[in-house]
This record gives sequence, structure tokens and C-alpha cells, in this order.
Amino acid sequence: MTTSQTDPLIGRLIDGRYQVRSRIARGGMATVYLATDLRLERRVAIKVMHGHLADDSVFKSRFVQEARSAARLAHPNVVNVFDQGQDSDMAYLVMEYLPGITLRDLLKDYGKLTPEQTIDIMEAVLSGLAAAHKAGIVHRDLKPENVLLADDGRIKIGDFGLARAASANTATGQALLGTIAYLSPELVTRGVADARSDIYALGIMMYEMLTGEQPFQGEQPMQIAYQHANDAVPTPSAKNPSVPAELDDLVLWATAKDPDKRPHDAREMLDRLIEAEKSIRGDAGPLQQTMVLPPAYGPGIDEGDTQIINPAIRQQVAASAPDSVQTLTDVTKRRRGKGWWLFALIIVLAGVAGGTGWYFGSGPGSTVQIPNVAGKAPADAIATLKQLGFETKQGVEYSTTIATGLVSATDPASGSAANRGSIVTVKVSQGPKPINLPALAGQPVDAAKKSIIDNGAVVGPITEQFDAKIPANTVISAADAAGADLSAGGASLEGTKVSLVVSVGPVPDVAGKSVAAAQAALKDVGLLTQPGPETYSDTVEKGLVISAQPQKDGPVKPNDTLLLETSKGPAPVAVPDVVGKTWDVAKKALKDAGFNLQYSPIADVAPNAFVVSKVSPGAGTVQPKGTSLSINFAGF
Repeated sequence: MTTSQTDPLIGRLIDGRYQVRSRIARGGMATVYLATDLRLERRVAIKVMHGHLADDSVFKSRFVQEARSAARLAHPNVVNVFDQGQDSDMAYLVMEYLPGITLRDLLKDYGKLTPEQTIDIMEAVLSGLAAAHKAGIVHRDLKPENVLLADDGRIKIGDFGLARAASANTATGQALLGTIAYLSPELVTRGVADARSDIYALGIMMYEMLTGEQPFQGEQPMQIAYQHANDAVPTPSAKNPSVPAELDDLVLWATAKDPDKRPHDAREMLDRLIEAEKSIRGDAGPLQQTMVLPPAYGPGIDEGDTQIINPAIRQQVAASAPDSVQTLTDVTKRRRGKGWWLFALIIVLAGVAGGTGWYFGSGPGSTVQIPNVAGKAPADAIATLKQLGFETKQGVEYSTTIATGLVSATDPASGSAANRGSIVTVKVSQGPKPINLPALAGQPVDAAKKSIIDNGAVVGPITEQFDAKIPANTVISAADAAGADLSAGGASLEGTKVSLVVSVGPVPDVAGKSVAAAQAALKDVGLLTQPGPETYSDTVEKGLVISAQPQKDGPVKPNDTLLLETSKGPAPVAVPDVVGKTWDVAKKALKDAGFNLQYSPIADVAPNAFVVSKVSPGAGTVQPKGTSLSINFAGF
């Protein structure tokens, strides 16, 4: 069965403008195709509503209305909608095409994300959603599959315009259960939604990004729906202790059971996320630690331990010092035989008692929490630390997260306590560490991945393509995000994302096979087919495949479409004019043209003595090769 029979839209020209190339994805309400806008000569994604939904006039009218709203929504974090229309009984929506991966793909590859990565993605998603909520558009189907991470670093929300229009068909039933993991309690129980329902879905997504799993799980969809309606979402830090409290609070706020207790819309949640980011990344200024000081002496305190004396004890010790001096001086006068050394000892002890409070309270013995100065200019960081009583010195280190010339860390680390007057080393980022990658082309893909990771780089997108010369699962080429060729290895930087092109072996040779056999062989390796041209062939029988040619220029990749060229058999030729020629000359001309000959064998006895008088079918008529010609000779 050909692809055109499986999906009749592939190859079709929609509305005289959009040439459908291949299918990208199929969902419960529509199928998305890669197409070419012939008018503007650009690639687009075209979403075609399923036929059973297109028959619903209410659904179709809401689809059109919502598509128009989405088309007016222009925001860098929202997939642009270019066009909407109707071709025959088919409703469609035209959007920008973004090559890349989805957030779901990223979670599958990495499990969970860091708090910083989660914040970056959520800021982009909330920015786009805030614009939608301001325009009165409710998404209703937010999930990792609808967050697109483009190859060029852009983050966009997809599937605007369709979700609200689907309300008549997704409030209950199979379509609802397909995304039950992100549905708010009010959608599960009452089938109603507003901007706060989108916020709930984002809270579930945020939990999943931080922990690597969804908060509610079950074997049946209704089990998950029951948990959404009745159970509270746990804090992400209960699953992943590295999650900051600020993000715990944000997830719990967004996933409150009562919609009135959630953020009113995406803008409100975005503002809170930005505040949390400042606190987490240290932009809120140095934190002052509340300290509870133990008694100076008492049960359980070893005299060898370093003591922290609170202000009351400090005052008490200082006040008692003069009395101690006077008392001991009087004793000295009475016992002068003890000598002046005892008096000197008393003075020293009194000084120690009075100075202990100052030393541990505000002097060098007091401890202060080291603030987070990462990302600041070195001069600003040093000024901050000196204001807190620290001495500083400067060091350097490589960093993949902090720009060159800014502070990357301190030693001791931020958040730890250190004595006033102690030295804090301010480490200045030198940027990513230079690394040297080995040759990657020609390596097995697993070995290439290991080489990339072992040398401090990151494995980026992996693209597969067919190659007749390079074995399957072998790297064909490698490049960094800027497109620099790393196939032969060479100098790079730590943290560089290296993309790989990997061979899946040669395209199967289908020449001489039947169309059905060729389709099956190509389908087995992930290739699609369409009927191609019919061509005359002297070597391939009629009806068999001559070759499979790519539908587009460039290397052949899985899911590409090949055109099957089939044979029409040998090409017909015109009968040569040999009347009046000797038999030896005529015979050669007719044989060379590919014809069979019927004639009197006596002519072969003396071929140059016989002259052809008639050929049937006659000269100039076009006949298939192999046709038998009747030959007459003069005198017979």
C-alpha cells in the first residue's frame, strides 16, 4: 500500500497554495503536515481538522473564530498562525514551522531539569501565555508536547486556536482522557475552564520538570482524574530535595484545588516567578542569618569548644571585670609575698573577660553568612564582601554558566558562615574551559557520544540519514550549534552542544522488484513512497520498478518520501527503410533495430545477391522491439 493510499493528503495541493509534503504528527482532533507555501516559497505547518469534527457545524464555526483570534496573537513565545481556510469539506490552519524538539522530548532525554532550566523555560511559556490571556484566549491543552524548543533556541507554545474550539468534543470522552494528566479539577468535575485552568496545567508541568515525573499516576485515566479532583499536589522538593522553597511555593500556588486561590492569569504567575528567580539566583542582595547564641558556659558545653557569647553575658562579664580587679588587688596588698606576678595575671584575666564579648559579638570572632555574588562584576562583589567585614583575594575558574569577566563563585561558597576578617576568594569566570574533541566521523554513534561527554561537551540533536558508503549506526558528520564542522574533532569549549549526523545504512535496492515488493522493502527501513514516472526500459520488464528517487534534494532521511519509477517495457522504434538493399545490408539494419525477421532461408545462401522488395509492416511504421517483420525479395 502506498503512502498516498494511507494518507491521501500527502502530495495534495490545498487551496491552490499549500503543497503537502509529509505528515508531522496526528492528534485526537487534527493532523499536522509539513507543507510548502508556493506563493511565499516557505515551509509551513498545516493543521487539518479530522473529518468527523469538520461535520459538526458548531465545532467548525468555533474553530474558525478561535483561529482568527490566534492569528491576531503576535508574540515571540507563541507559534504564529499565518492563515485559516476551507478547501472543499476540509478545515485547515496554517502555522509557522519550527524544526526542533518538544519539552516532552527533552524530559524523555534528561528525566528532570535543574531549577535554573525550569525557570528559563517557564518564563518563556508564561510570557507567551500572558499575551494570550490578555487577548482573552484560553489554551486548555497545555502540556510538554505543546511546548516547542526550536533548534535556534526559541521557546514557543503551540496549539493555540484549536483548544477552545474543541470544547464541545473534549469535555468528556477519549479526547479529554488523552491529556488527563494536566487537566484542572474544575475541568475534570464540571468541564469548565478559564485562564486559571491553564495555570493549573502549568503547575503540573513545572512539577514534572523539577522531578521527572507527574504528581498523579494510575493505571486508568479515571484514577488520575480522581486524584486531580480530590488530592493536593505534593511539593517537588519531597521528590527532589534540590528544589528551592520558592519553586515549591509557586507549584503549590498554581495547583490549588480552588481556582480562586491560584494566580489570576499567566502575568501574575510570571511576576511571582521572576521574584523567585531573583531570590534563588542571589539578586535580592545578601541574606542576614538569624542566629540563636548558646550560653557561654554550662552543662554540656566542653571548655575546649569555641564559644559564642550572647550580649547579656557579654555585658555581665564586662561589668564584673572591675570588681574582680579591685578584689584581687586588695588580696595582693595583703599578700605581697606572692609577688607582682599575681597582680599582672589578674589584670590579664580581667582584660580577657571584658574582651571576650567584643571578640565574638562584633570582632573577628563573629561569623557572617557569605552572600551570593555570582554574576556580579568583581569590583562590586569585593565591595559587598568588605562591607560585611571580610578580606578578599581574587582567583579564576572556568564556567559554562557565567559570562567571562564576571564572578562565578566564592571560596568559601555562598550561604556558608565565615568569621569576620577571614579571607574570601572571589573567583572570576574565564568562560568555558577549552577542550579538544577527537575525530567523531567514522565512530559508532555510542562511542562518539561517550567521546563527547568524556571531553566535557554535550550531545546535541542526532539526525539520521541513509548512506550507501557508511555502515549503519556510524557517525557521518558532527557540528556545534553555530554550524562549525567537528567531524574531524579539534578545539572547542566545555559545554558545547555537538550535533551528530548518523548513517542508517544504504537505501534498499528495489530495481527490478514489483511495486508492492519495493514499497514493503522501503517501509521496513522507515521510508515512504509515492508513484513516480513510467519510463521505457530495455532491461526492466514492464510494470517493475526501475528506481526509487528522493522527492526532494539532499540526503535521504527516515520518513522521507521516494518516488517509484516503473518500466513501460522497451521503447517502440520505427521500421528502417531497406527496400532495394541487398539482404546482407538489410538484415543487419533490421536486426540492429531490434526486430525479429521472417524470410526465405535461401536468401542467406548468397545474401549480397538478393534484394529486398517488401517489408511488412512497412518502413517508417513504429513497432515495439521484438516485432516479427515479413521480408520479400525481388524475383521470388
